[in-house]
Amino acid sequence: MLVLLPPSEGKAAAGRGAPLRPQSLSLPGLATARETVLTELVELCTGDEEKAREVLGLSEGLRGEVAKNAGLRTAGTRPAGEIYTGVLYDALDLASLDPSAKRRAARSLLVFSGLWGAVRVTDRIPSYRCSMGVKLPGPGALGAFWRTPMASVLPEAAGDGLVLDLRSSAYAAAWKPKGEVAGRTATVRVLHSQIVDGLEKRSVVSHFNKATKGRIVRALLTEGAAPKDPAGLVEALRDLGYVVEAEPPGRAGRPWALDVVVTEIH
Repeated sequence: MLVLLPPSEGKAAAGRGAPLRPQSLSLPGLATARETVLTELVELCTGDEEKAREVLGLSEGLRGEVAKNAGLRTAGTRPAGEIYTGVLYDALDLASLDPSAKRRAARSLLVFSGLWGAVRVTDRIPSYRCSMGVKLPGPGALGAFWRTPMASVLPEAAGDGLVLDLRSSAYAAAWKPKGEVAGRTATVRVLHSQIVDGLEKRSVVSHFNKATKGRIVRALLTEGAAPKDPAGLVEALRDLGYVVEAEPPGRAGRPWALDVVVTEIH
């Protein structure tokens, strides 16, 4: 099983570990593209601060992120699973997993990134600020830039098992499973169900959606669930107590769309 996750906009502070070693990152087929984006980002942030802030879409309060990016090559690093924070990662809580679940996380979780393309949670990276929606001077729009290198690398990473795609739309644009891989891919939408005036009303709540996805991944890792395909995922999630509505694709080569329906927000 390969689980595709979005990063978090906010990041933990840089670690005290050794500086970035790009050659040590997973998915070495992305190395050239990573170097291109890293070079452009550092150059941008070493120059005109106001221009960098505009390109990166940073508010005045996030001005310090420009200097952080300028020092990426010498900053300390931490495992990506510690760098990414936010609602999904708080609910996933990688640090508290038992050793077996941590090993499963290291094998199966892949975090998409505007800067790195995609990294595993054990890859050591510095804290940075560069979303997939950024348009850098050289590479251009990062969502489009990453499509070519991803197309040659991600199918191999997906292997022959289930692909659980929990990315937001901006990160999903960087790689869309095709053909046979798409047929064993499942996307998940979390719906909040309420009874209003005697009728069921369903809605998507962003914060809760992220938290639930984090809990789903944690439960799969903790229980050692290893579904081979989307149908197996539906069964595994139902065994874990989730209400799941599955919509198999209308034709081959399309991902499954799963709705996880919940009644409580927490």
